Amino acid sequence: MVQTNVSAASSAAGGVLSDYERRITLATPADTARGLFFNGVLGAVVSLGGESALKECHALLGDMRFERRFIDFSSYPVSDFLRLALAATKVLSARLEGPEKTQRRLGMQATRDFLNSMAGKTLLLLAGNSPKRLLGSLASGYRSAVSYGERIVTLKEETGATVVMKRDFMLPLYNEGVLMAVLEAAHAKNPQVRAKPLGLLDCEYELSWQ
Repeated sequence: MVQTNVSAASSAAGGVLSDYERRITLATPADTARGLFFNGVLGAVVSLGGESALKECHALLGDMRFERRFIDFSSYPVSDFLRLALAATKVLSARLEGPEKTQRRLGMQATRDFLNSMAGKTLLLLAGNSPKRLLGSLASGYRSAVSYGERIVTLKEETGATVVMKRDFMLPLYNEGVLMAVLEAAHAKNPQVRAKPLGLLDCEYELSWQ
């Protein structure tokens, strides 16, 4: 039984890591993300693993650029962000019970960092405590934060929505964390997010809450 668990964990880790590597090769120089997301990953590594984990992350990257703070609202290549997220996943997976939980935690951290920025606080103020209003601003929020992809939000009834992300470089598990944090920020009760991949860079997410 132990061997089966180890094998399953190893397979899951391999899938997440290889998925990152494929996405890195698909990113172009025009695909960028704000520095606050880089800082969020580095901050998550420290808060979840301590300074020793940060040193491990830097060693895996072997790049001095990741040893400084990024300017929050400057744009940087998303390929560099993916490399950073990949290194953070390798370092944190053992501490967070696997790569899947690591992705969700990193996605939640990214959203919390954005919502703590001036642009994010404006979105929260306009949304009040309404998940639907906050989700309605999701596409514009993404446009202010990344240069790539398309997000289509379809609101359903009072407690549900579908979000389709096209040409999005982050893993579905990561985006599950992003969307979960969005719902939590709007004080949604019992939020649920389920990913349905449509292709390597396309995915549909079903959201529900009470």
